[in-house]
Amino acid sequence: VPIRSDAGYHILKLYDRRGGSERIVLQHNVRHILIKPNEIRTEEETKAMLEGIRADIMNGADFAELARENSEDIGTALAGGSLGWSVPGQFVPDFENTMNNIPLNEVSEPFRSQFGWHILQVTERRRQDFSENMRRGQAKNILHKRKFEEELQIWLQEIRDEAFVEIKL
Repeated sequence: VPIRSDAGYHILKLYDRRGGSERIVLQHNVRHILIKPNEIRTEEETKAMLEGIRADIMNGADFAELARENSEDIGTALAGGSLGWSVPGQFVPDFENTMNNIPLNEVSEPFRSQFGWHILQVTERRRQDFSENMRRGQAKNILHKRKFEEELQIWLQEIRDEAFVEIKL
């Protein structure tokens, strides 16, 4: 595919590829239940409520069903608390630390984050190669930047063409 630049079109041939452009990340498929303290429910009551939900799950109750019934995270409650596959740095540190250190399929103890009290469960872990995604993202950014520059130059030229300057001496 030809590449366009200010100097014209270019055809490139890649002879060799070097460097550490590979990016393998550990992903977690995680679900959670979030409950927030409020004017009616104190921090301690909120934590105790989550401890009760965790006990129900440990006794065989369905995590997804309890998430639908109890979670106050409106974005994930209907999906059974599922946050899907995560990438490092996606969540707040308290959440990430718990997620990274819990064994598979185990339900965490309640923990606090800036959003409220959580319990979570990691259902799967995988190592995923994000090299191609990173390259696509970089290429997309370059194309967006190039298109923006082209449109900016067109707009500036239109402004200059429309400008009327009267010089009185």
